[in-house]
Amino acid sequence: MKFINKVIVSLVELMPKPIVRIFANKYIAGDTLQEGVSVVKDLNKRGIMATMDVLGEAIQNRDEAIDAYQKADEVLDVINREKLDANLSIKPTQFGLMLDEEFCYDLVKKLVVKAKEYNTFIRLDMEDSTTTDKIIALFLRLRSEFENVGIVIQACMRRSMDDIALMNAQGGHYRLCKGIYIEPEKIAFRGKQEVRDNYMALLHRILKDGRYVGIATHDSYLIDAAKKMLSDLGTQKGDYEFQMLLGVREDLRDQLNREGFRLRLYVPFGKDWYKYSVRRLKENPQIAWDIFKDIFSIR
Repeated sequence: MKFINKVIVSLVELMPKPIVRIFANKYIAGDTLQEGVSVVKDLNKRGIMATMDVLGEAIQNRDEAIDAYQKADEVLDVINREKLDANLSIKPTQFGLMLDEEFCYDLVKKLVVKAKEYNTFIRLDMEDSTTTDKIIALFLRLRSEFENVGIVIQACMRRSMDDIALMNAQGGHYRLCKGIYIEPEKIAFRGKQEVRDNYMALLHRILKDGRYVGIATHDSYLIDAAKKMLSDLGTQKGDYEFQMLLGVREDLRDQLNREGFRLRLYVPFGKDWYKYSVRRLKENPQIAWDIFKDIFSIR
């Protein structure tokens, strides 16, 4: 099976988009905002929170950034109007971070201001290492003015403990994940267990410093270790939540929900689904294999 998974990973980027889309449907809510809303409503009925994300990444010009802003602004309006138990995640490069940091700040600040009016929250997603310093600088600037903004920390990055120390002084609010971008070994942990170990060290630091954290993982080992740490530290349920991706480890998702943990699912949607889906399939080729078996009726 490991060999088959490696083959799938190597073939993902060579697959025609219509084939990738068959695999991707498990991970994305659909092409439209209404499809995203429908998924969130279904999750909310089950007692599960959501974070919505209009898919898209680095843009080429200001017009594209403004378009991304308008779409995100519409999501906030819908969250408020439909009374969804959801917040909004955004990728800063989608708002022009690598074109003009001040321009990006102005756009994102408008979203944070509206989110505050609606009593909701904006999460800055972390991207690859070429953007890390700029995303942290954007977060720190926004956090100095607003409490309803958070950031993502990646356990695979060697710098993350220092980044947390810096941001905790400002009032950090985190989604802690392993990290999905392939980075040089000089700046990133590569081994499975060393990433896990760093994840737990980061989680301990965040909790000890009294900062809110979304424990974002599908790794049963980490979830069990996190539960023990939360119990040992006496962390109150209102001070953390578990987070998972749409379409991944639904058995584990349902178990956490049954156990009464606060749980939030990442609900991406939009026409720019391809890059996100390729990363997801590379991260979890077992999903592609399962769907492949269904398509060709392999048992």
